[in-house]
Amino acid sequence: MKTGMPSPSARLRAAPVSSSGVPKGRPSGAKNLSTLFIEALNEAVIIAENGGRRKISKRQAIVKQIVNKAAKGDWRCTKLLLELPQEAGSPTEPESSESSFGAADKRTIEQLKARLRGNKRESDD
Repeated sequence: MKTGMPSPSARLRAAPVSSSGVPKGRPSGAKNLSTLFIEALNEAVIIAENGGRRKISKRQAIVKQIVNKAAKGDWRCTKLLLELPQEAGSPTEPESSESSFGAADKRTIEQLKARLRGNKRESDD
């Protein structure tokens, strides 16, 4: 004869760790929001331009509309157009090559140029 608390019935026992939670998991082929967004932007649309029709991606159509509205004087599109390249990490104007090199880089470039010309320049140590 057992004493103490009786063991729970099979229906009430805790499930094994491997089958707890969502047993099937995420279904294969399910796409996250960013994938759906990218796919929607890459879909083709037909536009009428210069008397003809052609296919471009929705992404290109959006950029074309923003640029055209900014050119017409829409200040919201102009602001958006100027802010987008900065958020994407690419400046609207390329950096000058002079400002991108430091003093050590310039010294190294001069030494390489001298080597290529055949002149042996002494180091600045």
